[in-house]
Amino acid sequence: MVFLIKNRMISVCIATFNGEKYIEKQIKSILSQLKEDDEIIISDDYSTDNTLEIIKNFSDKRIKIFLNPNTKGYTSNFENSLAHAKGEIIFLSDQDDIWENNKVEKNIDYLYKYDLVISDAKIIDDQGEIINDSYYKVRKATKSIGLNIIRFSGLGCCMCFNKKILKKALPFPTNHHLATHDNWLFLIGALYYKAEFIPDKLVLYRRHNSNASNGGFKQKTNLVFMIKYRIYLFNNLLKRIL
Repeated sequence: MVFLIKNRMISVCIATFNGEKYIEKQIKSILSQLKEDDEIIISDDYSTDNTLEIIKNFSDKRIKIFLNPNTKGYTSNFENSLAHAKGEIIFLSDQDDIWENNKVEKNIDYLYKYDLVISDAKIIDDQGEIINDSYYKVRKATKSIGLNIIRFSGLGCCMCFNKKILKKALPFPTNHHLATHDNWLFLIGALYYKAEFIPDKLVLYRRHNSNASNGGFKQKTNLVFMIKYRIYLFNNLLKRIL
């Protein structure tokens, strides 16, 4: 059983857009942890810088590049990457972070018991310097699955899950403003499978002026939007029962 789990194919899904500044370090930190038959699925949102050239320069058969054919945006971009994943274990990755060298091993250990796991992360600046030792602490995260259904405490780039979750998660709800990829995947994992927040800090999570998402730091959301957001999510979750 242990042998079979540790030898399952891994797909690392990355959404890229104009990420030339950081993408090389991120991919290096991932490739060093993958087996020969694993893959990195990159969906690119038509970058206008050298992102794709840097990726292609790796000349690694495990890296597969697809252009995002859908409406531009990071949720659509991640959806495209996930749709091409062939692995039985899925990792999400941002283009500008750095993986700790035990990330894959630690996550797989937890997948013996859970279908979706979310780790903690250290926060770094644009120069790679640690500015906070725990994202959970900054976010004031709770490990309660029930409370996270109301207020999500994790990061998509810290997620790892079994591919069976994609059977219910794909396709994503069409309004990506109300259903971002990480919140949606967590809700599917928590409500229909077995999810858990783990204490390990397995990602160096980079915050800089060009981040595509707010990373859970912006809290100025009006009440009307919050209600609309939750109604939309739960309506779509109920549709996935069948």
